[in-house]
Amino acid sequence: MDDKQRLIIEQAIALADEHGLDAVSMRAVSQRLGLSSMALYPYIGGKDALLDGMVEGLFAEMLAMAPADGSWQDRLRAVSRAVRALARRHPGAYPLIVSRPGAAAETRRLDDLLAGILGSAGVPEPEVPRLSRLLSTLLLGFANAEINGHFGAGPASPDEWDAEFAADLDDEIRMIEQLVTRT
Repeated sequence: MDDKQRLIIEQAIALADEHGLDAVSMRAVSQRLGLSSMALYPYIGGKDALLDGMVEGLFAEMLAMAPADGSWQDRLRAVSRAVRALARRHPGAYPLIVSRPGAAAETRRLDDLLAGILGSAGVPEPEVPRLSRLLSTLLLGFANAEINGHFGAGPASPDEWDAEFAADLDDEIRMIEQLVTRT
């Protein structure tokens, strides 16, 4: 992605965060940049490409926060913190991650990261894809539901959300540890 594409994507994400995904259009993004909407097309092919670019930008930001060292449990916790931090930082744009999950190469990087963590935990290779999907669903889905209020009468404060998520992640970690000790 070149600098002009990156700027367009950043402005689209900012627009979504300020006014919601429905506000994102080629025209609205071009107005933020002081350009005609036609000026964006050479850099971003169209609205679908713009939305895919937003997903890629969001995943790239999240993955940049995920450390590559430490125990597998620590790395998994760090990835989960990165996902939730991204959702909180970009509440308007974040839902694209779950609505367009296979749209960008960056989504495969998250899959690869989770598979690497599971592999370093000693999870048998045939179980890695299934557990990776389970973890991805927990990480991405929890953050999406949290920022969009889909849990209804859930926790009242961010600290309570953090505690609930930590307990859920600890359950997943225990499940992985049990699987590894059984094999």
